[in-house]
Amino acid sequence: MTVRSAMKTTLGLKSMMLGLATVAAMGLVAHDAVAKDIKTRIIRFGYGLADSSPTGKATRFFAEEVGRLSDGKMKVKTYGNGALGSDEQMQNALIGGSQEMTFVSTAPLAGMVKEFGVFDLPFLFDNEKVADAVLDGPEGRKLLDTLPPKGLIGLLYWENGFRNITNSRHEINKASDLNGIKLRVMQNQVALSVFNGLGANAIPMPFTELFTALETKTVDGQENPLSTIQTSKFYEVQPYLTISNHVYTPFVLLASKRWWDGLSTDEQAVIEEAAKRSQAFQRKVSREGDVAALAYLKEHGVKVSEFSTAEKEAIREQLEPIVSKLKQEIGPETVDAVLGAAQEASKS
Repeated sequence: MTVRSAMKTTLGLKSMMLGLATVAAMGLVAHDAVAKDIKTRIIRFGYGLADSSPTGKATRFFAEEVGRLSDGKMKVKTYGNGALGSDEQMQNALIGGSQEMTFVSTAPLAGMVKEFGVFDLPFLFDNEKVADAVLDGPEGRKLLDTLPPKGLIGLLYWENGFRNITNSRHEINKASDLNGIKLRVMQNQVALSVFNGLGANAIPMPFTELFTALETKTVDGQENPLSTIQTSKFYEVQPYLTISNHVYTPFVLLASKRWWDGLSTDEQAVIEEAAKRSQAFQRKVSREGDVAALAYLKEHGVKVSEFSTAEKEAIREQLEPIVSKLKQEIGPETVDAVLGAAQEASKS
């Protein structure tokens, strides 16, 4: 190699190294620009379920993701077991801006947006796959888009799951066994109408008051997903469980619109990405939790029965006049659209 060519090679290497250094510096500047745009924030995230529940675990997963994605500048503090109030109280706190985040089932939301009542209609979804397809599709999004005018941001859906019935009086193998049972239901007109139509004495009540009501026999029974029945220790005062899978209720991951509008674009992106990642995690642990919960309940002496396919068909027929009336109250267009989406998802 000549002296001249060696010099050219050296200069070329120096130029390349300078270029790489410039690119790296630009990358650091870009990262710093994003990091500077994210302020140090404390986010209060309250929920009604037990910390040990699958959704409690998902809330902590979400908090970790927010911290990681924001380089520690956004910190989510979680408050489980109804520490910040009932679902309705936390929902109102978000609207008022005194709390940043929560998740609630769709039943309380139906009090302000009646179309959310569609998810309380019995036997709407055949399985979780169908539910996911509908909730993550256009019909699910349309419902979330009704919330900002009410002061809430609906980020996406988590899973509450298929609901099942427990009680302290006797086995429930058919709808007629519900006659006279004082059954706690969610504070929602659809749930009230359905269970009153099946012969129960449906009593609306906040979830945070439920265990005491069951323990004192203010109510005889309740209906919730299996993992909730386990982690809320309802089995201690409810010896009978019926696998009815009568309703699939989603959770909605909510943010205060008043708070959300004060976030930068980068901060909003962090929350949205963490929410997306937490959704897959939450659904996975929720479904695993239901399987484990059923085994746990059996081990702890709960007597388990199940509605037969024939009984479910009989219940559908019995409830047909009530469901037709509810459809008009919820909104025929919404009910038909969700039913249509569910049917399409069932085919795939």
